[in-house]
Amino acid sequence: MESTSLPGLRRSYEGEPLLESDVAADPISQFAVWFQQALDAGLPEPNAMIVATASAGGRPSARTVLLKGFDESGFVFYTNYESRKGRDLAENARASLVFPWHPIRRQVRVEGSVVKLPHEESAEYFRSRPYGSRIAAWASRQSAVVRSREQLDARYAELAARWPEDPPVPDFWGGFRVVPSEVEFWQGQLDRMHDRLRYRRVPPGWVLERLAP
Repeated sequence: MESTSLPGLRRSYEGEPLLESDVAADPISQFAVWFQQALDAGLPEPNAMIVATASAGGRPSARTVLLKGFDESGFVFYTNYESRKGRDLAENARASLVFPWHPIRRQVRVEGSVVKLPHEESAEYFRSRPYGSRIAAWASRQSAVVRSREQLDARYAELAARWPEDPPVPDFWGGFRVVPSEVEFWQGQLDRMHDRLRYRRVPPGWVLERLAP
């Protein structure tokens, strides 16, 4: 099969310069600034991020997940611990995140180790979710093969009948925190001469480096 070029998808990027003198001293503060600007720009689901994991044998896997919180300790998301990403992280507790904010010609990459959240923190978030999402967390054995959509719907209905008001917190569901060791901010520029600034953790602080585009 011949390869297919996509000339119609070529485009030029142009954005405000990303200069070392203009960014925060640490990556979490800088992420907060950019995240707010993504919100102000009206991006749909700016908290959507690609989470890349790898098994113990090095087999990679990536998917889109929603960021549910961040602070100086890291970036938080929730999932089924028995899902593929959950199994990967049990074997190889490292992950990479990508925030692809294309409409504003920006991207943020995060790399770091991953830890489970305490059960109490996961339970507090679980109880804040809509009722339907809580039932769905029980009904879907995420990443497992199912016979049909009808099987999923029947399982959902069965659990909704069992817990019509307040389903308990599943023991196989909870949060992960990605503790960053590197955070890179990418700003698109003309002629592919993009700005890339990377924060690299060097205890007790961070080193800021410019990367070639």
